[in-house]
Amino acid sequence: MRRWPLAQLPASHRPLAAEALAAAAAAGKLVRRRFQTGVAFRMKGPADVVTEADEDAQRLLVGRLLRRFPGHGILAEEHLDRRPDAEWRWVLDPLDGTKNFARGHPYFCVSIAVLHDGQAEIGVVHDPLHAETFLAVRGHGAWRNGRRIHVSDVRRLAGAFLGTGVPHRIHRFGAGIGRTFGRFAGRSFGVRGRGAGALDLCYVACGRLEGYWEIDQSPWDIAAGGLMVEEAGGRMSDFRGRPFDIFQGETLASNGHIHRQLLAVLALPGGMPRRHAPPVTSRGRRGLRPSSREG
Repeated sequence: MRRWPLAQLPASHRPLAAEALAAAAAAGKLVRRRFQTGVAFRMKGPADVVTEADEDAQRLLVGRLLRRFPGHGILAEEHLDRRPDAEWRWVLDPLDGTKNFARGHPYFCVSIAVLHDGQAEIGVVHDPLHAETFLAVRGHGAWRNGRRIHVSDVRRLAGAFLGTGVPHRIHRFGAGIGRTFGRFAGRSFGVRGRGAGALDLCYVACGRLEGYWEIDQSPWDIAAGGLMVEEAGGRMSDFRGRPFDIFQGETLASNGHIHRQLLAVLALPGGMPRRHAPPVTSRGRRGLRPSSREG
């Protein structure tokens, strides 16, 4: 692994990026060890699970961050929203891909984003099983294991490899998701739903996928990965091409070249709903709704 280019970052960002990388590695070591020794889980809701590894990894991350940055806010998946009005705010998914983790599928990650006045400035996604760590810093680029990454140059939907996911509240969107999946599958090189949105977004960033879409996601699912795509030269938006918002619950990512083609498919009748209430509306003092993340 090459060294991370932390010295090239603004002085205000260096300690944040360094801590995000170190904290993700520590949490990744914990979840990797738990994955190898067996997993116990319980249901949080319909099709929504949590493991001891989720909770222990979140405690590890939160403890580290409170010691290092006691004045910062923290929004984390397992029902934590501390100091939502803070200038700097950490958005944590201690284990993205919990269903995969619980059933022994080797596709999950730790996702950490750092927001400044509501905008993602730093993103780290760590895949502990495949020893891959992704870092993005606004205005400075994106890296995988210390090497600069870029989106692919595929320019036609017919040659594009796409990713997607299935939300927990599938009963609200099932018909539209099914139609949209079929439309993309018939127009692209292929579609994969692997169950860890943060990693899928990193795969768009490094050119393994050309596009990714999903509805009903929470901020911790997409904050770090969305910045990764943008800093690797890609494009993020909602399903109508409007600016990407981690609290909006709609995610469309692409290498930029095929973005309009993806939007055209999403706009077809009977697909994605035209109105959507996102699962989390934690912006300032608006509060935290129950989790509805991908897994």
